Formats: sequence, structure tokens, C-alpha cells
Amino acid sequence: MPRRTPRTALDRLRTPRRTPKFLKAASICVLIAGLLSPTAATTAQAANTAEAAASNDYCGGQCSDILPPGENGNATLAQILLNQAFGTQPDHAEDQLGPYANLATGYSTLTDAKINSFFNDASFGVPSDQVASTEKPAGRGDVSIVRDKKTGVPHITGTTRYGTEFGAGYAAAEDRLWLMDVFRHVGRGQLTSFAGGAAANQGLEQEFWRDAPYTEADLQAQIDNAVAAAGDRGKQALADVNAYLAGVNAYIDASDSGRSFPGEYVLTGHKDAITNAGTIEHFKVTDLVALASVIGALFGSGGGGEVNNAISLLAAQSKYGVEEGTKVWESFRERNDPEAVLTVHNGESFPYATKPSSPQGEALPEAGSVTQEPLVHDRTGSAATSSATSASKTAATTALTSAKRGMSNALVVSGKYTASGRPIAVFGPQTGYFAPQLLMLQEIQGPGISARGASFAGLSMYVELGRGQDYSWSATTSGQDIIDTYAVELCQDDYHYLYHGTCTAMDKIEQKNSWSPTTADSTPAGSYTMRVWRTKYGPVEYRATVGGKKVAYTTLRSSYLHEADSIIGFQMLNDPDYVKGPKDFQSAVQHINYTFNWFYADSQHTAYYNSGDNPVRASGVDAEFPVWAQAAYEWRDWDPATNTADYTPPSQHPNSIDQDYYISWNNKQAKDYTAAPWGEGSVHRGNLLEDRVRKLVAAGGVTRSSLAKAMADAALADLRAEDVLPKLLKVVNSSTVTDSTAAAAVSKLQAWVTAGAKRTETSAGSKTYADADAVRILDAWWPLLVKAEFQPGLGSDLYTAFGNNLPIDESPSAAHGPTGSHAGSSFQYGWWSYVDKDIRAVLGESVQGPLTQKYCGGGSLSACRDTLISTLKQAAGMTASQVYPGDDQCSAGDQWCADSIVQRTLGGIKHGRISWQNRPTFQQVVEYTSHR
Repeated sequence: MPRRTPRTALDRLRTPRRTPKFLKAASICVLIAGLLSPTAATTAQAANTAEAAASNDYCGGQCSDILPPGENGNATLAQILLNQAFGTQPDHAEDQLGPYANLATGYSTLTDAKINSFFNDASFGVPSDQVASTEKPAGRGDVSIVRDKKTGVPHITGTTRYGTEFGAGYAAAEDRLWLMDVFRHVGRGQLTSFAGGAAANQGLEQEFWRDAPYTEADLQAQIDNAVAAAGDRGKQALADVNAYLAGVNAYIDASDSGRSFPGEYVLTGHKDAITNAGTIEHFKVTDLVALASVIGALFGSGGGGEVNNAISLLAAQSKYGVEEGTKVWESFRERNDPEAVLTVHNGESFPYATKPSSPQGEALPEAGSVTQEPLVHDRTGSAATSSATSASKTAATTALTSAKRGMSNALVVSGKYTASGRPIAVFGPQTGYFAPQLLMLQEIQGPGISARGASFAGLSMYVELGRGQDYSWSATTSGQDIIDTYAVELCQDDYHYLYHGTCTAMDKIEQKNSWSPTTADSTPAGSYTMRVWRTKYGPVEYRATVGGKKVAYTTLRSSYLHEADSIIGFQMLNDPDYVKGPKDFQSAVQHINYTFNWFYADSQHTAYYNSGDNPVRASGVDAEFPVWAQAAYEWRDWDPATNTADYTPPSQHPNSIDQDYYISWNNKQAKDYTAAPWGEGSVHRGNLLEDRVRKLVAAGGVTRSSLAKAMADAALADLRAEDVLPKLLKVVNSSTVTDSTAAAAVSKLQAWVTAGAKRTETSAGSKTYADADAVRILDAWWPLLVKAEFQPGLGSDLYTAFGNNLPIDESPSAAHGPTGSHAGSSFQYGWWSYVDKDIRAVLGESVQGPLTQKYCGGGSLSACRDTLISTLKQAAGMTASQVYPGDDQCSAGDQWCADSIVQRTLGGIKHGRISWQNRPTFQQVVEYTSHR
């Protein structure tokens, strides 16, 4: 069945029906001419002078960054229509996409001098001859916004704190107003009513509202509690937010009166292009909390999946018996695999969520009794179509899995191993590819703030990932378990439960949405109601029976009702008077409750810290499985009214200063530190970085370009081909391959491995892979060989259950959660570790933390070889059209296109596809030359 990539409301922008075709409607030219004139009146004049080199910049011109497709994420209706008709781009809408894409074929000859051919100069300030414009937002005298000629990035400088933050809000709205509006509605579960009822819009709002079904009172309480808990910094944060919002709303008013607002408001029916009738709603504080809830759920919320864990455990026990089945389950779970790549690799142990010797309070469901709690009710019209219900199913699966699509990577090397004697870092988050991008670049300079980097649109009162005066920082998603599942015993009916012995009513939270066709989204009219039942232990996600008792399974997240708390940590990171070294950095990120790995580099030191509110669980509770909702099994000192508890102290979080090097690609943080996702075993995509950086460090003399090359090389590697395929071929070649089809396939695969196992073009822009046949064969072979290797031994039920815990494969052309395929990030989750351990065991090689039995060929080398050759022949016989069946972006059989990265449209501007890379979306390359 052909894959389809999810579409948002604006994926298929259409002109009004009275102008049926862009290229043939002369009237559109008149419309464009009329619409262009207001924008010219609002263009600020360029300044004559600017600081060429900021006195507070200690990077010496050696800080660089990149964020495709471009800084400008707003487009007027005229610009959208021109883009749709002729492919023209607004200024700075995609000028970072080309340099970003070109690294894939240009990295092999990269030198320090060439870095800014692929990245931006991230120095503070703008040289006077590079100033494109200067404006005083709303006529204020205490802040200016300077934009540079090359990228249009806003450089905000204020003489007062209020003015600085006002400017940050104004610049954010200039660059991302439509996107900010989209995501405040996503966070409130109101996207379809705002942007249209496309199936992907339905799925998006359902995915996030299921995890954070907040009322307006909940959102306001988050602000009140965060401010009250943080003292003077909390008061300053609220003042910053209010100033930021004033700037956002000032831009809304200016763009409305000047008729230069984003054209998407016209295309979705919120504004009239002729009369200017309609309203763009002002932003308020609670909108930012709604935005933060989306970002926290998407990138910084590890855990969950306990019900699926229980289902697979029961399947294993049914297959093998309780004792042996539990051992089999544990071997596949790989809680603390001794062969897993680690970020803190000096042997230091940080025990967390470890398996108790005698589990207490487990509430495992009776086999076959689990049903998922329905979220969507009362569907009408297009909400009742098969595409809509399919989107709902995908959204639920994504929301409830422990396999969070966090992504992001980091490579940091101590100065002891660099050519200059100073630390070097190449790091950044993989936040997917969108148009406009979720992140935006900015520089902010004002009282108590001095930083440049990326921030999520609508939350850019501070730089969230970037650089200060003499230090840089970045993050990767960590995934440690801060979500637990509780079994609440029902009483009276299905909507009452026992809380400490008292029958208590669940809270019903509803969001009713309806939509009608618009120019942007022709989805027919429809409506539905999202309904969540909340308990003191969190929202209900499943229902089942346990020991004959009816229960509801709820999920409790430590950051639930606390997404706003992290603002204090980001405020500290931007404060040059707070962060003066690695310990200050670690102290700052301790105030961030999102589950992230944080990295730091200055001219002398490197550092690492794992953030998140890790709850202290009751003695004997196994975090892998549901437990009874009883006082004995609650988090220590848990207060349900505020969802606060005791959390593990900072010293128990993986942390380090000045380790020889750090790598992270969402791999295991440290010895004995259990992460919620499955798959942290002997083969992980973190190995692609570990192998390359370890080799560089061993040789010494690391440079910015050599570390960037290591990242770029790993970004094109096929993890399966680099780390598992050689072992598979060792089995296949254990005897002479006599079958001609299999022999030809082996020859192609071996040649690919010898060439480096990359998924790369023959030459820049060829849109054809080198070793294309080998790539096709492995893409076809992997799911076939995994099934043939494991299903006979596990049985179909257990094989399927384990597949629900950990996907079999995640090649570049596969779908990736809410963003669909064409998302770049690949090889985060898959069975590569299982295959690696099993094949090595069959070969008689040493395996630490082995599976409990040998699966391939039942442990017989010859039988395993037969299985591999049989499936290899099947894969080799599959055509490109069968392996890459095509989707809404690509024709069947187009291998390059199937892998290619698409800037997923969240607005009216579209961009071309780029060749696959598995690398951060926003990325920094830094080496500081001095320190304050």
C-alpha cells in the first residue's frame, strides 16, 4: 500500500474558485500588485552603522550555526500566491536551505576556512556593511531590531529589560506569527476549528491534547505556581513574558492596520483580503503555556508505555512460562545492556528506575482485557471518514508509546585532544523539517540577557539553544522515565474510582471542534468532541481488568501541569552574570524539567547534565509496569493537587565535567541509568558518532572541521549496513554461495560496505544513490530477515507484541511519528541490536548481555545461513517500485525521493526537497578563543 505523508491544512493551498489556475488568471497579477504596496510602507530603512565586532563576544569568529529553510517564516497573501504560481520565495525564506543541504556532498573536503560556506557566522552583532534594516518596534526608543543582509536574522538590542523583551516578541511575530498561532491552537486542542479539518490537523491536535488536556484555569495556574516558586527570578520571568507578549501584539496591530499580516489568515477565512475584515486574536500568557505543553510533549517527555510492556510480558510468559518468559522479556528489554554506547563513559554509575529485586504493587492486566480509552466522540461529516479515523489511530499510538521521537545529536571534545588546546563542539536538536521551521534564530542583547541562537516560535523571550558571550550550549532528548501508569480501581460506574478508599468522580474535560471548507483546506465540514477523563493520577488512557476487578489505567507525568516551570532555567542560560563556567551551566539546566541531555563548551571546559524531574518512586515499584493507585505505591511525598513530589537530587542525574569527549544521539546516558524507550543495546545510532569521535580523539589534533566532518559522515551512514550487515554477510559467506541471485546480491552488499555503507548521491544533485542496488536490497531484506530470524522462535503473538514495544526498522523512507516520512531522522528505533546479538551468538562470538536463546535457524549456523540466503533472494527480486511504492511526494521506484527530506508545510510557502541527511535541524559548530 503506498505510503502517504500527513498533510496539514495548508499542504494543498488553492486559489479562490473564481481564479481557477495560478498561471492563467490575469486577475491574480492585479491582486498581487495591490497587496504588495502595503508591505513596502512598513519596510524599515537600513542603518548607517552597526558594531562590526561586539566587545562581549569571546568566540573570535569561530562560532557558526544553521537553521533551514530560512529565518523568514511569514508571508503575505501576495507572496504565497507568487510562491504557489511561480515558485518564488520571500526574502530569507529559504536562504539557509541550500548551504545546509550542500554539506551532504561537500563535507569530504571541509576545512575550517570553508565552514561558513555551509553555516552562518554566529558572531554577536552585525558589521555595518551587512546591515539590511534597522527598526524601532512600535516607535520605542529603548530597543532596536537589526537584520543582517545574508540571513535576515533579527539582532535585538535593548537599553531596558522591558524594551529588550518587547523587541523579542515583535521580531518573533514578524518571523513566525502564523506558526505561533497554529501551535497555540494545537496546545489547546483547537487546531481544526482554527486551520481546517484536514486529517493531519485532526491527528495533530488529538496527539497533544491527549497528553495535556488543560483547561484555561490549568494554564493560568501553571503561570501562578511557576512564578511563586521561583522568587525574584519568577517575577522577572513574568515581567519578561508580559513585555514579550506586548511586542507580539504590537506587531499584530501594526500588520493588521498595514495589511502586511501573514496571508494564511486570508486563506483560512480569518481575514478578508479586500475589506480587511476579520480579527487576528492577541496573544495572552496562557497561550504561551499551551505552546510550551506541545514542545514539552514532543521533545522533552520521556516514559510511558507501561501497558504495552505488560502486554508483551504476558505474551512472553504465555509462550515460555512465568519464569522463563520473564527472562526472555528482560533480555529483549535491555534495561541496562552492558554493550550499550554511553554518553558518560568513564564507568560512573547513576542508578535510576532499576529493576527491583522484589516488585511490589504490580497491576498487570488480564490477558485480552485491555482496551484503549477513546478520545474522539460524536463524529460528524468529514470527521467520520476513514482517513480521519486512521489519523486518530496514529495519533493515539504516537502519544502512548515510550518510543518518543526526540532525536538530536551532540559531539563535544575536550581541549586536551584538539589542535588548539580549546574545546570544540558540534551539536544541535533534530526538530524535524517544517516550513516555516518550528525554531527561529535571533540574537538578544539587553540588561541581564546576552545570547544568540534558536528558540521555539512563540517562546523566544530567551534563546533556548545557542551561545552566550563565552559559552555555547545545546540539548538532545534523553528519554528517561518520568511517566508512570497507575491502575485505578473503578467503583459505582466506569467514571468513578477509589482514591485512598473513597469513591471519587473522574473529571470530564471536553473540547468540541468543528470546521468548514476554506481556500486553504477544502476538507468538507465536520465536527467531533475530544473527551478526556481525568483522575488525581492523571488522564485515563486504557481500561482493563486486573484480578477480576475493573480498572482504568492512567498516566502520570512529573512535568504534567508544570511545563511553564522550565522558563527559569532558560532565563539563567541567557544571563551572563549567572553562567560563568560549567558548574553554573549545570545549575541552570537543573531548573529545566524537560527530559534532555545538556551539553556545554567554553574556551576551557566542557560539561554535560541530564535534566528532568525524576520522581522518587516507592520502594519495590518497577517503573516498567502499571502499579495500583494506592498510597503505598505513589511517588514519595506526592501532592495530587499540585502534582509535585520528591525528585532525585542533581547528583544522581548523569553529569560530568571535562570528560575526554561526549557523544549523544538519544542513546543511553550512563551506566545503570534506565531509559524508557526500548532498543538501547549493542547497536544504536549513537555508535555512529562514538566510533568516529573516539577515533579522532585517539589521533588528537581535532579541529572544528574534522569534528563537523565526523558528524556529516555519520549523517549519511546506514546504521544497519555499517554495524550489522558485516556480521550477516559473515554468516552467509560461512560457506560458498552457489545461488547466482544470492551471490550477486552478496557482492553488491559487500561492495557497499567496503565503500563506507553510505546513502549518498553519486554526485551533488544527481538524485541517484551510489550503490543504489545494495541500498534497495538491504531496505527490502531487513524486515524479511528480522521476521524470518525471530518469529519462528518467539511465535507470532510475542513477535507482534515485541514489535509494538520496538519497531522493526526505521529507514529514511519510513514514517516517523507525527511528521510522517521525509523527516530526515532515521535509525533511532529498530531491531538492529537484537539481530547483532543473535547473529554473533550463532557465530559463536562473545556476547555481553545476550538474548536468552539463539533464534536464527534455531541456533544452527547452517540453518541460519539458509534463512538469510532465502530472504536475501526474496529481497533481491523485489523491484524498486515494490520497495519504494511512492507517496504524495514521490513516484513509485524513486529511491532518492523516497529518502529525501521535505520541509513539511505549516504555512503557505513551499520548498523543494533536499537529499537525505540524518543530522540536527539547528546546528552549531563552536570553538571559543577566550573567556571572561
